[in-house]
Amino acid sequence: MHIKTAPLLAALVALGFLLVAYALPPDTRLSMAALSLGSGAVALVMMAAASVLGARWPVVESGFGGLDRVYETHKWLGVWALVFASVHLLFKAGMPDWETAAIIELPASTTRLVRQMSYVGLVVIVVLALNRRIPYRNWRWWHKLSGPLFLVVVLHWLSFKTPIPLGSPAGVWLAGASALGIAGALYKLVLYPFVSRHAAYRVTDVVPGPSAVRLVMSPVGGGIPHRAGQFAFISFSAHGLREPHPFTIASAGAATGPVQFVIRALGDYTDRLVREVRPGMTAEVHAPFGRFERPRHAVREVWVAGGVGLSPFIAWLDDPAAGHFDRVTLFNFQTPGRGFPANEDVAAMAQRRGVDYVPMSTAVDAPAFRQLFAALVERAGPAGLQVCFCGPRGLLDGVRQAMALHQVPPANIRFESFDFR
Repeated sequence: MHIKTAPLLAALVALGFLLVAYALPPDTRLSMAALSLGSGAVALVMMAAASVLGARWPVVESGFGGLDRVYETHKWLGVWALVFASVHLLFKAGMPDWETAAIIELPASTTRLVRQMSYVGLVVIVVLALNRRIPYRNWRWWHKLSGPLFLVVVLHWLSFKTPIPLGSPAGVWLAGASALGIAGALYKLVLYPFVSRHAAYRVTDVVPGPSAVRLVMSPVGGGIPHRAGQFAFISFSAHGLREPHPFTIASAGAATGPVQFVIRALGDYTDRLVREVRPGMTAEVHAPFGRFERPRHAVREVWVAGGVGLSPFIAWLDDPAAGHFDRVTLFNFQTPGRGFPANEDVAAMAQRRGVDYVPMSTAVDAPAFRQLFAALVERAGPAGLQVCFCGPRGLLDGVRQAMALHQVPPANIRFESFDFR
């Protein structure tokens, strides 16, 4: 059982308003002032939670079932923090009969400036995060300001004249959330480059393909152990390629051995990487991340790859410790002329492990796929069929439609999303 976005958001909202209401006089708990105060408290805690999720702590990733799920929740925490902060700004969070006091006394002008800075900063961070037209290299540096921004938000709470004493349940809750949020921000901004799991690697081989490359990288010193299906953030030392980007590790092996990545030119960064990467280049690799794993109990496994989404399945085929390949069918959807690795290479890997390999050059709603998928469901039964998917969103939607058509439970699909913004 993993933490889900919607239940977490609902729990934070409910707990926040309940604790704030408990601290207020009973006859004011349903007032607009109480709504504003509760909204401010919820916004602060959501920002703290977003800071914790952004730190990439392994225990947090395990709780959510993968870093992709962590970042999905991280995004929605920021969006809803802005919503509740807007409510807090619109309505006055005070009433004449409330006994209020600031935890830290600041001049009135400073308190007002801190309040305005915290809201404007939150608006800027969230809007930039949601604007997909802003290049990642620019967005990344702006997003680093979310840590200092959270310190400003905490200072706003501490200098705000509030009816919530620091020693009350709501005060302790806000203080604890603030401490965790500050710890997460400091870890990510200051400590992460030094204490996170990372190692230096050198590119030892570059195999070109149609708008893609396969990289073989060997550890310079000690490498990083990983499980087949996980991914890494790679930052090359070459000018213009230093931005860390996530790529699935397309191999399985020990920490001392080389790792492989299949990278397709899909944007500004990957276009340049495919053009300029050369043997001898060094890179810093932060890994491993992700919880994309094969189902342990399945009558039949269906692997669906789209484009460069073939990478985790290559790693699974490469895993010498894996078994039960006789129950696997791999559908490889590739645009004609752009398949990489080549179909014959993937077919050879699948044959060695006893996997049924089905190359697909048509859409997922084509009769060829639908008929084969229906036959697999009939053999395994809807509940016994488990789908593992890696590819573009449109292909995922088509696979889900095929599952629904044949009454395969929606929970019987595993996938990761690399849409981290």
